[in-house]
Amino acid sequence: MPETLPEEPAAPASSAPSAPDAPAAPAAPAAQSAPPSIGDLLTATVPMVRTLKLRYLETTAERAVLALPDDPEYHNHVAGPHAGAMFTLAESASGAVVLGAFGDQLGRAVPLPVRAEIGWTKLARGPLTATAVLGRPAAEVLAELDAGTRPEFPVEVSVRREDGAETSHMTIVWTLRPNG
Repeated sequence: MPETLPEEPAAPASSAPSAPDAPAAPAAPAAQSAPPSIGDLLTATVPMVRTLKLRYLETTAERAVLALPDDPEYHNHVAGPHAGAMFTLAESASGAVVLGAFGDQLGRAVPLPVRAEIGWTKLARGPLTATAVLGRPAAEVLAELDAGTRPEFPVEVSVRREDGAETSHMTIVWTLRPNG
């Protein structure tokens, strides 16, 4: 006899025969699952995101906010996040906003980082957040892509401590490379 799941109690035993050819109850419609978020997609496909335990707090076409936890495994010689972890946090935030703005264009172009400049301004300690915003309107970038060029556009990223102080700032230039 098969096991019954706790949320589906077993029907009481009965000696009465069941009604022959009783119509089956209509099947419930299959639940539609929501598409994965940008953060879910990047966490699943970019191993470094998982390695650093980055969390996607907000991802839209206008901005992305990511968090880097305070983990002693990634500390530097002054007990703060290593510069490489901070760079990865900022670059990951920039990629999230790029996908938010241009993810619907993946069939015709692939987003790629071209170059980046980062400056460290204050000592970073504790958990950090990175906020990335597009440096040009998405419509301008798409107009260049539509015209047959390979557009480049900056993304500005501010990395901050819990007290709100900016610890670093990155400008990363991205392109949409046409497929084919």
